Order: sequence, then C-alpha cells, then structure tokens
Amino acid sequence: MKPTGAPDDHAAAPLGDGTRAVHAGLPPDEPYAPPLAGPAFAAHYHLPGDPAGAPYTYGRDGNPTWTALERALAELEDPDGTAHAVAFASGMAAMSAVLLSRVRPGDVVVLPDDGYNLLARLRERLEAHGARVRRVPTGGEEQFRALSGASLLWLETPSNPGLDVCDVRALADAAHREGALVVVDNTLATPLGQRPLRLGADVSVASGTKALTGHGDVLLGYVACRDAEVADGVRQWRKIVGAVPGPMEAWLAHRSLATLRLRVDQQARTALAVARALAERPEVSGLRHPGLPEDAAHPLAARQMRRFGCVVSFTLPDLEHAERFLAALRLVHQATSFGGVRSTAERRGRWGGDAVPEGFVRLSVGVEDTEDVVADLLRALDAADRT
Repeated sequence: MKPTGAPDDHAAAPLGDGTRAVHAGLPPDEPYAPPLAGPAFAAHYHLPGDPAGAPYTYGRDGNPTWTALERALAELEDPDGTAHAVAFASGMAAMSAVLLSRVRPGDVVVLPDDGYNLLARLRERLEAHGARVRRVPTGGEEQFRALSGASLLWLETPSNPGLDVCDVRALADAAHREGALVVVDNTLATPLGQRPLRLGADVSVASGTKALTGHGDVLLGYVACRDAEVADGVRQWRKIVGAVPGPMEAWLAHRSLATLRLRVDQQARTALAVARALAERPEVSGLRHPGLPEDAAHPLAARQMRRFGCVVSFTLPDLEHAERFLAALRLVHQATSFGGVRSTAERRGRWGGDAVPEGFVRLSVGVEDTEDVVADLLRALDAADRT
C-alpha cells in the first residue's frame, strides 16, 4: 500500500502508524471516485446462475462496506502480513463468536477473572456447554500454571478496569506448547497501541465501539486471525447467529480510522499527565496507568506496547466521596464506555460485576486540551474534599 503521490524510490519504506491508518483498506485510485465509497445498503444482490464463487450473495453473508473495513482492520493489526479480519455488530458478538465457535465439551479454557465483566456471562455459557473454565488474574505466574491441558487461553491486556498487564509473547509461547489457541482482547490498547498477532497470539479481538472508532456513536466489534480456518469459523458463526454489522456502522468505523493515530496520541499524552497529577493527591489510592513509570506494569507494558491508552483508574476513600467527585466534574462526563473523544468517568462498583472498591473510578481521557482535563479533575477533587 502506497499513499497517493509517494515517490517510487521510497515505496519499500515502512509506513508510519498515522499514514497507515489514513489509507488502510482504501481501494485503488479511480478517477472521479471517492476515496472511501459510501455504505452499501443491500439485503440482497443481483445473483444470476450458480452462486458458488460470487463475491456477494446475501446481506447476512457479506457486504462491500464490511469488506473494506475488514481489509483496513487486518492491515492495522498485522501490517504487511496475512491476517484475516471479521467485523461484527458489537464487541460482545466478536467475543462470543471466538469462544462459542472454538470451544467444545471437555475443553479447558483459561480466562481472566479481572477482565471485562460480561466475560463472566460467556464463562457461564461455556460451562453450561461442558467446557472446563479456569479463571486467573492478569499477570503473574498463575496464568502460566493454568495452561496445563488447555485448549484456549484468553488474555486481556491491559485488563479492564484494573489495568494489569501480562506478557503476551511468553504466555503465547507457553500456551502453544500445550496446543492451545491464544486470544487477546485488544480493546483498550487498539492496534496502534499493541499488536497481539505480532506478539505471538493467534487471534486479536476488540470492541470497535471504544477507541477504535472513538466518537461514541457506533457499536462494532471485530476479530483478526492469523489462520484462515479460524477466521472462517468465526465468520460462519456470524452468519448463523446473524451478528452482522450494519453498513452505516461499518462505514462510520472505517471513516474514523483516519484520525485514530491523532486521537490515541493525544489521549495517551493527557492520560499520563492526569496520572501524574492524581499521584500528588492524598485522597487518591490504587492509581493505575501503564504509561506511568511508577506503575507496577510499566516495564512490561513498555516492552510490548507502543502507546499506553486513554484509561486511568484510581480509588477514592468511599462511595460517597467518589459520587461527589463525579458530580462536580464539568468537562468529564459520567458514562460507562471509554476511548471516546470526550472524557468520561464512572464509579465501576455501581454495576456490581467488577471486584473493585466502592470508590473505584475508571477515567477515560478524551482529546480535549490536556490542561483543561487536568484542571477539571483537580477542581472536582477539591470540591469533593470540601463537601
């Protein structure tokens, strides 16, 4: 892939992340055509004769807008590689497709016990279907000890919401020796922050609802696989359960990729500044951000991540203190997602699915000016202390 007008003698030079994100998945230049064609709204296609080999047959099987997005996602997850990407209606649809298409009765599955809270619902489904599930915390030796006889290892790094980090390459090597498939939930890092397939994982799965699309207006998920057979399995699952993305959502997601590097760079800068400011506050405990040099996960994160993400987590003294803080915020909105252009925060304990203190806050930094976000947080902390 070469950006329009790039000199031929530099064609072999690797593209930067921003350039790749801008051009990923675009069709070859065509006179007078838009660089990114509009969404294809189609439930069916003209289909004469034998449908075998037809690129598009029915709207649940494929769509040109999905194809362009999936090509872009594969390029971002595995630059200049051979990855296969499959888009889904949501991150949960993508997660479900991987687990429920791969795991069989009697299989041993290793899952994080500190990851995304709806993963627990999938665990219940797996166990109901006869799988044996081992749950272990992210990071540390327990993940390695749980691998004996495993058929699938699921990693979430950094974990959500605790922001622990695990060694993808070492765990992938150990899991492969057991014959296990290795899946990494890459939602928080995005492919510009971390490329699990390049670290040895077999599958990278993510919610595109979060930082990938970044505007808080799209529900989307995707799976990127090194093996075409694995990709075919999740693609068939998508067809059977109908968990297909809408063409408008797929088009919006592809459009949003062009600003991905700009957004994640600004968010990473602000998140680090926020973490440093919060570290000075006596009422703040349990502060986590993998980009903070003092964070326990930083040395490992620095080895396998290229950007450290937009999320900062911390704990205030109790539920009431946290609620006063959140109510006093002006620029930072209360919302349950993360990764968007607008800064958000929430008290995660209100959902009941995460093993966190009542005063635990997950903060997602947007693309506002760094100084303004920091000032809003400090002012709200002061207000919470005075009340």
